[in-house]
Amino acid sequence: MILLRNFKNIVLIPELVRKLLITLGIIVVYRIGSYIPVIGINIQMLQEHMGKLETAGGILSYLDAISAGSLQKCTLFALGIGPYITASIMMQMLTFTVPYFEQMTKEGDYGYKIINQYTRYLTFGLSFMYSLMYATYLEHYGLVWTPGIAFKALFVLSLTVGSMFVMWLGEQISLLGIGNGSSMLIFAGIVAMFPDHVIRTVYFVQAGNMHLVVALFVLAVFIAITACIVFLEKGERKIPVQYARRIIGQRVYGGQSTYIPFKVNTANVMPVIFASSVMNLPLFLVKMLSERFTMFAGLMDSFRQTGFLFNALMFGLIVFFTYFYNELVFNPTKLADQMKKNGGFIPGVRPGKSTADFFYFILTRIGLVGALYLGVLAILPNVMHAFITMPFYLGGTSLLIAVGVALEFASQIEVHLIERRYEGFLKSGRLKNKVA
Repeated sequence: MILLRNFKNIVLIPELVRKLLITLGIIVVYRIGSYIPVIGINIQMLQEHMGKLETAGGILSYLDAISAGSLQKCTLFALGIGPYITASIMMQMLTFTVPYFEQMTKEGDYGYKIINQYTRYLTFGLSFMYSLMYATYLEHYGLVWTPGIAFKALFVLSLTVGSMFVMWLGEQISLLGIGNGSSMLIFAGIVAMFPDHVIRTVYFVQAGNMHLVVALFVLAVFIAITACIVFLEKGERKIPVQYARRIIGQRVYGGQSTYIPFKVNTANVMPVIFASSVMNLPLFLVKMLSERFTMFAGLMDSFRQTGFLFNALMFGLIVFFTYFYNELVFNPTKLADQMKKNGGFIPGVRPGKSTADFFYFILTRIGLVGALYLGVLAILPNVMHAFITMPFYLGGTSLLIAVGVALEFASQIEVHLIERRYEGFLKSGRLKNKVA
């Protein structure tokens, strides 16, 4: 009854209903485009080829996951929002390392407008490169009806235009709808595959290829992973801060107590995306070498997603990139200096260098928990696939993205309801963070 009343509160806000309908309409357009095939592809042979774990799971699994299987079907939106996400990450890294882009971030709205324009240009370049590589890949494995220059030109044009249109759809959601547009499209793509996974599993059990108890165990594991993601994504360490009183004229400023929140998973899904991108290069090289030299065939087995070497390297890269991202985003010395200028201090810690060292100590410990959490989450489905035969592949990265976007979406609806003095969307009325 409480949940139904909360949905009724949503309907009572015309602005919120309009944003929800716009978001839903754009997602519908995105899903329709995910079923329009590109001309010239042998779809049946492509699906058989991509269905193999060592092929689809190694090089193209990330793009195929966030495009809801459109890459496997070779549709107009086969690249999905992937090129835009990659371009956004690259531009974000440049703003931390290149002085010109760092200065642009300090220019306010004008600077961010310039950076967004560069992101669009980079998205176009990546879309062109990805589509050209994909066309070459399809021709190499004989998955094209009539290979040649004409096919490549039409294929590259179709996928590049489709990718740019998807980017525009995402921007419209951010501008007119609810939530981050890119994240919502990724979320829609991942969730759209869930019914297919359930149906495949049911058929798998009915055919006798999987025991019912095993299927229920797999379901329980994924529910447990989802619960863990919810708990840790909302988890944070709160650092208490006390501000000294200051008298300016006849008014008293400061004197209040507050806290600085440090999330357990500060980097979100970025380290997993970085690690996946880095792993694609050795996977591609090992695959090419194993096709030409038999001595590399055993190495290819270790580099499959169920192989020990692949998962060990993936886990190590995720831990490394988690610390690397935290070092780029957080500057303990700068944060300590800002607190000192505003008259803030942590009880029991001297202002200045001692505070900066304390922040660095906390970030290191929190970062270790976040890194281990992301690493285990990324490789756990691979470990399950090594021991259990399942009719689908659902990575921990996909679950992390889906749950994270769902939490953010619910949080934004919560804000709209509370602004108008309605009860929150959730039973608690607020999205409360857990204290680590």
